[in-house]
Amino acid sequence: MSAFVVRASCAAAAILLLQSSHLSAQPRPESHVVWLDQPATLLVEGTPLGNGRLGATVFGHPAAERVVLNENGLWSGSPQEADRPDAARVLPEIRRLLLAGRNAEAEALVNAHFTCAGPGSGKGAGANVPFGCYQTLGDLLLNFSHPGAQTPVSEYRRQLDLRDATARVTFRQNGIRHEREAWVSAPDQVVVVRLRTDQPHALSLSARLSRAERAAVTAPGGNELLLSGQLNDGREGGTGVRFAALLHAEVRGGSCTVEGDQLVIRDADEVELRLSAASDIRTFAGRGVTDAGATARHDLDLAKGKDYATLRRDHVADYQRWFNRVSLELGAPDSAAAALPTPQRLQRFQTGVPDPSLAALYFHFGRYLLISSSRPGGLPANLQGIWADQIQTPWNGDWHLNINAQMNYWPAEVCNLSELHQPLFDLIASLETPGRKTAQAYYGARGWVAFLLANPWGFTSPGESASWGSTVSCSAWLCQHLWDHYLFTHDEAFLRRVYPLLKGAGVFYLDMLIEDPRNGWWVTAPSNSPENAFLLPDGSKAHVCLGPTADMQLLRYLFDACIEASERLDLDPELRRDWTAKRAKLAPTRIGEDGRVLEWLDPVPEADPQHRHIAHLWGLYPGHEITPDATPALAAASEKTLQVRGDGGTGWSLAYKLALWARLGRGDRAHDLLTAHLKPAATAGDRRQWTGGTYPNLWDAHPPFQIDGNFGGTAAIAEMLVQSRVLNDGIAPAAELQLLPALPTQWPDGGVRGLRTRGGFEVDLSWDHGALTQAVIRSVGGRTAQIRFRGETRSISLAPGQSATLAFRATRP
Repeated sequence: MSAFVVRASCAAAAILLLQSSHLSAQPRPESHVVWLDQPATLLVEGTPLGNGRLGATVFGHPAAERVVLNENGLWSGSPQEADRPDAARVLPEIRRLLLAGRNAEAEALVNAHFTCAGPGSGKGAGANVPFGCYQTLGDLLLNFSHPGAQTPVSEYRRQLDLRDATARVTFRQNGIRHEREAWVSAPDQVVVVRLRTDQPHALSLSARLSRAERAAVTAPGGNELLLSGQLNDGREGGTGVRFAALLHAEVRGGSCTVEGDQLVIRDADEVELRLSAASDIRTFAGRGVTDAGATARHDLDLAKGKDYATLRRDHVADYQRWFNRVSLELGAPDSAAAALPTPQRLQRFQTGVPDPSLAALYFHFGRYLLISSSRPGGLPANLQGIWADQIQTPWNGDWHLNINAQMNYWPAEVCNLSELHQPLFDLIASLETPGRKTAQAYYGARGWVAFLLANPWGFTSPGESASWGSTVSCSAWLCQHLWDHYLFTHDEAFLRRVYPLLKGAGVFYLDMLIEDPRNGWWVTAPSNSPENAFLLPDGSKAHVCLGPTADMQLLRYLFDACIEASERLDLDPELRRDWTAKRAKLAPTRIGEDGRVLEWLDPVPEADPQHRHIAHLWGLYPGHEITPDATPALAAASEKTLQVRGDGGTGWSLAYKLALWARLGRGDRAHDLLTAHLKPAATAGDRRQWTGGTYPNLWDAHPPFQIDGNFGGTAAIAEMLVQSRVLNDGIAPAAELQLLPALPTQWPDGGVRGLRTRGGFEVDLSWDHGALTQAVIRSVGGRTAQIRFRGETRSISLAPGQSATLAFRATRP
């Protein structure tokens, strides 16, 4: 078939794709419903709900329901002075030792003088030190006492419908059908739980609010409970975050009374529970609450003014304006897959039974999680999104800046959720002022820097140990998200707003780089390749080094972004010259004698060849320094690097490898990693075994639960379908879009609508038997693009709002 281009409206193009693709008018349940046939016993088996700020995880036990509650301002700790005042004085000696090849001595000095002061993050146990910890709000506990409440149940089903962000629990008990429905409203800022049966007066229960510490429960009214308290500021100084949660019960056909610290409901036809919560955290984002109790009361009273149907209608409409931007269906409709509980689908997938819709379900679940844990104006999704059931959340539930916080937002742009990126941008902006102080204290440098750990209190100091805490390129990686957002959106007002952040980071690295006299390259010093170690000649391990490959790739990207941003804004010509000069002499990405990409400046052996971090392939993904067409030797070396690293690792590591194989255009290898990523994870395993996998509710297993792998996996699936970069030939930038660049043989048929690309385009695709049957490219600000599909290239030029419909020869992979 010859190529053709048709200008059309966006609406007409979308209708055309729907009529000719595998996208159905009604999203299929097998790719949009997560369901289980038994109650949860652990958080990682629960059904997660959220509105970006409030979280709820439903366990679904028939006799004793537990709903874990979260509010994303529930952070202990407070601002602290964590910079070492004498750090810069030892920097010359650290660098001298590194240049002399005396890494062990340099690392000892870093540990003694170049880490943070004081307890830092508490080495991941920050609940009672100033660094702080993200914590659970508490539990909503429902204990049922109606006749037959303790008897066995049948027809049990607990599901999360991604199409309307609603959890439902249904079962039959003692001849009565029970239905529970729960969701979290963003418009009305409440958690809503409705209990119903098919017979009158069949519900009797008690409702309690509970928290393990630092909270009290009172009853402000005949059908309300108040949970309130204050977290530890890390000094027991009484300045910790205050919080409040209000529970209101509406009972139809029965009675509700307060008995002690619980609501007792008897003989009801239907029960509706509404819960509001607030915290008075004072940080870079949030609602600016000064009285948590008054805010919770305000939210609840407004929600009480609406009936259930109105609350639900507004909730669904708000959620779907995000979720419905993208559709993905893989394979033919599969009623057999829809009939299987999700944990059984995960197990079956490992045996080789085809289930392409499981990949689509995982993709949609990741989008759901981002919508549910990150909203404009709020705090960014942390290591567990917003869901936690502990006081001491693993690794403080903070923001790790050497891949994890960044991975949380990998799907934001490509999955058409650009506005949900904003909380990360706000975090980055919050690090600038304390980061300037850190830059001075440790390097005597201009600009700003942030290291591995971040919290709401402006922590930018190095971590407690040189082995992981001295990675100096974390703030450069954060800045990639600023520039990438601009590449996707062409939002010049945004670029002007964030340029000072780019510039400040770029200036810091200008000042802190040193020249390696052996070759004249500019390198970072000291630093480390994230959390990895290399072997010294005597066989001992070292971490601190000069110019690891990841740093150099990141700084090339950052300097390029600073150069281009300053050109577009017509600012800082002198700095632009400095960035250009130093960028030209940054240590290059090199290939070792064994054919792999070198991770460090020198060809030293890794202590762990299968280490979970693969930071030296940053230039392949999420960067674009390495591509199979432009740098084939480096692409081949990247492939060998991945082969040696292996297909094991933590959940986020597997997601990263999945994305890297996709960038290499290796669809079947990417699918291998997806299979490994979706292997069932033990719900109670050894944390030290970091074996990855997926929990029964589809959350990612590090283990323990870390949400970054969910987001990384979602972004990687998108990367298998569409890849994009901006080509700048010095005249006018143009986008390059690759369609179905890593389509695996296991997805021969499918359709996707609404993915976004760099350069300002939106893409709809349909394919049959591996052949692209139609592509609709819409401009959402982009102008020119080269569209590539398996050796064929089309050039398009569109005005914003226009679309092009392309057809390619019916070639198969």
